[in-house]
This record gives sequence, C-alpha cells and structure tokens, in this order.
Amino acid sequence: MAAYVHDTEFFTRRTIVFIVIVAFHILLGYLLASGLGAQIIQVVAPPIQTDIIEEVQQRDEPPPPPPPEFERPPVEVPPPEVAIDIPVDTAQSTAITDVTDRPVPMAPPPPPPPKNVVHAKMGKNFPNSEDYYPAASKRLGEEGSITVKVCVGPNGKLSEEPTVSQSSGSARLDEGALKLAKAGRYVAGSIDGAATTDCFPFKIKFELKN
Repeated sequence: MAAYVHDTEFFTRRTIVFIVIVAFHILLGYLLASGLGAQIIQVVAPPIQTDIIEEVQQRDEPPPPPPPEFERPPVEVPPPEVAIDIPVDTAQSTAITDVTDRPVPMAPPPPPPPKNVVHAKMGKNFPNSEDYYPAASKRLGEEGSITVKVCVGPNGKLSEEPTVSQSSGSARLDEGALKLAKAGRYVAGSIDGAATTDCFPFKIKFELKN
C-alpha cells in the first residue's frame, strides 16, 4: 500500500512540471504573436550598431634627397725648394780652357785636280749601223736615231750592259742599237796615265738608203 502512495506523488510532480513548461511556451507564443516579445527583446538586447570605418592607406613617400655635397677646393701645396750644390770640376774646366786657347788645326787642303784626263771612246773598226738595221724596220720604212750610254772598264771592255738614253720611238730600232753597242770595241779612259772606268753616250742612226 505504501508503494502505491509513492508512485502517485511522483506522477503528480511530473504533471505539474509538464503543465508549467506548456504554459511557458503558450505565454511565449502569445507574446511573440502580439509583438510584446519583440519589444522585450529590443529592451533586453538593443540592436548592434555597426559603423564602416575606411582604412586610410598610407602611401610610401620617397625619402628626402640627401643634402648637396660641396666640393672642397684643392689645397695647393707649394713644392719645397731644394738647393742642389753641383761641384765644379776644376780639372775639366781647365781642360776646356786649354783646348779653347789652343789654335784650331787647319783642314788639309783638297787634292789637286788631275792634270791629264782621257775619256773612254769607241775603238777602231766599230760596227756599221747598217749591219744591225732590223729587217722588219726596213720593210716598214722605220728610221730613227738612238742615244746609247756605255761604261768602259780599265780593260777596254764594257763594265755593264749598255742603256738607251734617248729612244727613237721604235722598240725594234732601240733593240738594234743596243746590239750594236754590245758588239763594238772601245778604248778605256785614264787619269794621269792610269786606266779607269769611264761612261759616255754616243748616237746610232738607222736610215734607209735609196
């Protein structure tokens, strides 16, 4: 019998709690429906006000320019004065004095000019220009005069090849004149009776005969 009474009290407490919860929810729903709940919420928890703050971006400004550098004027330092004592060589000065005091020797006189000079020349039985007249020049009617230079040694022979000093204008006639000069005989020149090498020019003429 005691156990039954205990269970009845337990159910009665649960019923009261349940009824209170249900009544709270009904009251809350009524307040929300009538708008009174919203006012209570606004009073209890006022609305949050937000302000938008713009962040100011700091610009990187360039550093200030460095102060101007002033050039310092160069300091001129005068060179030190150095006195150098050069010893005087008395012996040398004496020698110079002695030389200048002496009379200057005279230059030797030039040798006297030679008394007897004989120039080289063409020898006897010199070849005839007709024998060295080029045949082609004869057929073409070429005529002309050539000046040939020869150098004759002490032995009476040519010391070098003869050359044309003045051309006739025809290469064939010039070549014939050189051949004639090589074939000729010569007499050597002399100075005071001593044979020597001497050069001289002579003219060779090629002329057609009728």
